[in-house]
Amino acid sequence: MTIFLLFLCVVVLVLINVPIAVALAIAAVTAMLISHGADSLPNLALVMYNGATNFPLIAIPLFILAGAIMNTSGISRRLIAFASALLGFIRGGLAMVNVGASMFFAEISGSAVADVAAIGSVLMPAMKKKGYPGPFTAAITSSAASLAIIIPPSIPMILYAVMSGSSVVQLFVAGIIPGMLGGLLLMGLCYYFAVKHNYPVEEVFNLGHLWATFKDAALAFLLPIIILAGIFGGLVTATEGAGLAVVAALAVGAYYREINWAQLRAAIVDGGVQTAVVMLLVASSALLGDYLTEAQVPQKLAAAIASLTTNPYFVLALLNVFFLAVGLFLHSAAAIILVVPIVMPVVTSVGIDPVHFGLVVTLNLAIGQQTPPVASVLMTACSIAQENIWDVTKANLPFIGVLLLVLMMVTYLPAIPMWLVDLFYR
Repeated sequence: MTIFLLFLCVVVLVLINVPIAVALAIAAVTAMLISHGADSLPNLALVMYNGATNFPLIAIPLFILAGAIMNTSGISRRLIAFASALLGFIRGGLAMVNVGASMFFAEISGSAVADVAAIGSVLMPAMKKKGYPGPFTAAITSSAASLAIIIPPSIPMILYAVMSGSSVVQLFVAGIIPGMLGGLLLMGLCYYFAVKHNYPVEEVFNLGHLWATFKDAALAFLLPIIILAGIFGGLVTATEGAGLAVVAALAVGAYYREINWAQLRAAIVDGGVQTAVVMLLVASSALLGDYLTEAQVPQKLAAAIASLTTNPYFVLALLNVFFLAVGLFLHSAAAIILVVPIVMPVVTSVGIDPVHFGLVVTLNLAIGQQTPPVASVLMTACSIAQENIWDVTKANLPFIGVLLLVLMMVTYLPAIPMWLVDLFYR
């Protein structure tokens, strides 16, 4: 009942346009006042400060900044040119280029919204010019960006690691195989639609042109190698890797001599705003988490579910439905911060690996980024493409089906995400 009342309070406040971070704080403070009185209020500032000063969270603004540098220094354009030379001769190749470019860009920024803004602003006009339908163009751009956030680094995974006490590096490693598998499935679906609807061939395959674009983008290819090798090799933490990403992106951008400082400044300001929103969410969720811990709400929820079943796969099925529903109404950051601390006792009590569950949560919320009414990534893609959201949603259903298929595979075939983790860390 306590969880229901708190959640209802938050939903009502959000529906009347109260910011989610403020709504969480209001619900938490109200609950504390009712249960503990005014004596609990002096500790609020300290709880919020401690909640928002976790070291891994510093990685979020740094990865966003690295993505902004890539987008304003010609790096993204070079990557797209190489991908087009590699895949453009296949029917529907430009749609496949879209998927591949999103996956590569996400290896630097870790953000699906940043991915759509960077890749979509270049590729969506090009696809429409070549004859691809606008809704299809926006749909594949949106779904590819959301899938790409399970490839390391990933901002939702960083948040999950902080909320659950899991290893950021192990989460990153667990996302590699599902991310690559999902990308191949999306490309296969693009080819199917291209053949069915006779979408165009982008260009004739030319080995000389491929080599020229590869040489032009060679330094850009070093970025994920430097960052991920440093993180997975144990040379740097995920947070230090984010700082390394910024330095490497600046160095490559300076070499190309194409940094647009006006656009970069705007991107930095936008990244700062996004970071502030996340930090406010984390700080206010710390209040709610403090109250829930004192009231032993997560433990009671775990006991209630355990009384129904202790089968981990049935519990995962219930949590999948729950997170898919939550993803309809909450942004991924808010959903992770609000829900994960509540359900973690349930997860651990039935023997589900927290790293495995992190991939399940991330994929659920990636699907939530595609399903209205919130659908933050889909909305961004529609805005850039200037397409109607419902037309794009209809075109997006097959791609959402691919995301659901990957979710089912990750959920019920845990070897898919966990094989590399077990190989290197256990």
